[in-house]
Amino acid sequence: MALQLAFEDTGTGPPVVVLHGLFGSGANWRSVARALAPHHRVLCVDLRNHGHSPWTDSMDYLEMADDVRALIARQGLSRPTVVGHSMGGKTAMALALTSPASVGNLVVVDIAPVAYADRFTPYVEAMRSIDAAATASRTEAQRRLAERLPDPATAPFLLQNLVSRNDHFDWRLNLAAIGMSVPVLSGFPTTLLGRRFTGPTSLIHGGASDYVAAVDLASFKDLFPEFETHTIEDAGHWVHAEKPETFLIALRQALDRATP
Repeated sequence: MALQLAFEDTGTGPPVVVLHGLFGSGANWRSVARALAPHHRVLCVDLRNHGHSPWTDSMDYLEMADDVRALIARQGLSRPTVVGHSMGGKTAMALALTSPASVGNLVVVDIAPVAYADRFTPYVEAMRSIDAAATASRTEAQRRLAERLPDPATAPFLLQNLVSRNDHFDWRLNLAAIGMSVPVLSGFPTTLLGRRFTGPTSLIHGGASDYVAAVDLASFKDLFPEFETHTIEDAGHWVHAEKPETFLIALRQALDRATP
């Protein structure tokens, strides 16, 4: 059963639905939403087990795609542009392949429809190793988290999920469910590999990111025949945060593909 996802709603005009990556939330995309708001209605969604959306033990791309499909139907959106980064990009691709009538234009940010090695378990374990309720301050939490992370620089990003509840800290991520789902989230549903989405599809990826290799581009063309690529040089996986102005130029070009 599809979950009723939380989202932030900004602007007016043709609809754009934005799906964040793992450990993120719709709030990470507020600056992009504000930039697009003069000409678009932008819905920044919290995917299941993230942000303000419901928690559930089960978490795969077909289920998450159905959550987003239900949100689009509930909001009465007509063939919106769906933008997804990383995990959100795989969710967006799964949505386009399973429910093509729900998507008018697909924008994938720095991810491919392929399986990856597990990059996420060390981050889940690092967050779960911290007793959030017993943590005295965010500064202490950041120090302890940075000591346990493969990349300490990601600690401030992950700490956006540490929230104050009833005079103590708690994680707003369902870390137990995410941890169990890492093998699924690292992959891509093989049941979708024979399908096609014939609407406009754009990949925006960082030239310095290792998430999209040249060999992965062929995987797009089989599933998304109307596929084009925008490479942002000197940007890594969080291309929208690292090169925001250049990213917005590429995103607006991708949005223009939905214009009749």
